[in-house]
Amino acid sequence: MKLPGEEETGGGVGPSLIYMVIGVSAFVLIVLFAVFKGNDSKRGGSEYLQEMQEQKEEEAKQEELAAVQEEEAKPKLRAEDLDFWDMYPEEEEETEPTADAGDASAPSASKNPYTEKAEREKEVDRQREEEQLNEQQNDPATDGKHTRITNRDGSEEWVLISPYLTKNTLDFTKMEDKAGLKRYMENGRKTSYVGVDISKHTGKVYFPSLKAAGVDYVMIRLGSRGYSTGQITLDENFKENIEGAIEAQLDVGVYFYSQAISQDEAVQEANFVVQNLEPYRAHIKYPVAFNMGFVSNDKSRIEGLSREDKTTVTVSFLDSVRAAGYVPMIYGDKEWLIKEVDLTKLQEYDVWLSQEEEIPDYPYRYAMWQYNTDGVLNGIDGGADLNICFVSYSER
Repeated sequence: MKLPGEEETGGGVGPSLIYMVIGVSAFVLIVLFAVFKGNDSKRGGSEYLQEMQEQKEEEAKQEELAAVQEEEAKPKLRAEDLDFWDMYPEEEEETEPTADAGDASAPSASKNPYTEKAEREKEVDRQREEEQLNEQQNDPATDGKHTRITNRDGSEEWVLISPYLTKNTLDFTKMEDKAGLKRYMENGRKTSYVGVDISKHTGKVYFPSLKAAGVDYVMIRLGSRGYSTGQITLDENFKENIEGAIEAQLDVGVYFYSQAISQDEAVQEANFVVQNLEPYRAHIKYPVAFNMGFVSNDKSRIEGLSREDKTTVTVSFLDSVRAAGYVPMIYGDKEWLIKEVDLTKLQEYDVWLSQEEEIPDYPYRYAMWQYNTDGVLNGIDGGADLNICFVSYSER
């Protein structure tokens, strides 16, 4: 049966239906294409956003690293930068010349002017300290390597202390003075001995009074050689003095004033001493001392002797005395001992130092010290030559 309005087509599908199917299919394809395209766009956009985010994070890291490096490059604050005394520059402060803008060698940033001033002041102080230290090291009065000598003419000089000689080790804080007589005390006990030296020039001596005054020993002049004639003589008071000292039970030593100008004369003097001591040998407890020296206001026989000559004469006398069984000793003041004889050749002999000082500055070891040539002492009418001995010769 045919509906109204249908055309006679012989029973096939009409062209309108075909066109409709084609249109629908085309529409569907278009929609699918659009969907696929949209999905691709979404994926592309996400990747783009992710890349942008990573790039921003990398830039942030680079900026942070640059900030850290810039902070580290800044000058550190030091203690001297905080010194508020330097906050007020001097009125006539010198200004540093400004660097030329075109100068490639000019620094990019200027230094702190207060820090530079502090550094300059420190450098000046350091240089001043070095100069003072050098002056002290080169000053013989403070370098500890020199000792001052007063010469015969009154002039003074600094002499190098020999490193080869035994140094004095006495502690003068242990020295005490009682009634004008010096004593060396250790642990509350006297370890020294009080002495006087006498000759015909001393005059009359009352030996019991010396003993009562605390004197332990006497050094008696036995004789001398004339400084111009060269004649050897016995001291006029020797016999009286030595017998008086022995009777008062004082320990005894002797000395001889020499003007020998040769070894033979020195031996001659020593033999003279030994001969005159023979009757008193058992009572000679203290040394036999050799006293050579110049004379005041006149020329002496020994003026022409060299230092080596005087040393040779001294050794000859002392060796002869020791060979006779006595203890030899050399007497002299600081100038004589250091300048006029060679102490390196006299180290085996004891030294009797003459130096009228409260504390002697003779640098080498000595056994006896004459500290006063005009002392006051019961038993001697005039000035007394006072001595202290640090060696117990009587107990040897």
